[in-house]
Amino acid sequence: MPKIHYPENPFDLFNEWFHEAASQEINDPNAMSLATVSSTGIPSVRMVLLKGLTDDQFVFYTNLKSRKAKEILENPNVGLCFHWKSLHKQVRIEGICEQVSVEEADAYFSTRPVGSQIGAWASQQSELLENRAILEESLAKYALEFGDNPVPRPIHWSGFKVKPLLIEFWQEQPFRLHDRIVYTLDNEMWKQKRLYP
Repeated sequence: MPKIHYPENPFDLFNEWFHEAASQEINDPNAMSLATVSSTGIPSVRMVLLKGLTDDQFVFYTNLKSRKAKEILENPNVGLCFHWKSLHKQVRIEGICEQVSVEEADAYFSTRPVGSQIGAWASQQSELLENRAILEESLAKYALEFGDNPVPRPIHWSGFKVKPLLIEFWQEQPFRLHDRIVYTLDNEMWKQKRLYP
């Protein structure tokens, strides 16, 4: 079994794997599962898209009225997981969320397609929708309201940055003897340890 080298800084390895995934994964190499926990301790997980790695923090955007955002604002401890099936690799992250700045949210929102910008106004994310026609009416209303003008970011739409405290890299090996290396943050320094498969 070949020996796998891991760098001292986990972000060097993440960027290497992410670049590899971007060239090989068919759909959404930036897709990651996001796990949150409710105030009563009920876990919830869903897929979101990584929109940046800023200051060694994983950034994503969402409606602040969504279930995920409400749970993050109550409990900022979250889990992330990237699974790149074509690479036989996985990255698991445990960290703490904080909201991005107004400037960061505005800057990213301005890069979204207009249809997505209007959708951020029209969708009451995670709320009960009686039928699809109501959503379509809301989309039409906001499309008419904004016309050809720039669409401003709604105050209820923003993003979060996840500061990782733990990053585990998993790489498939023959006979299910997978390679696992865990980085943990200790006094702002990363320490490595290896786990059994």
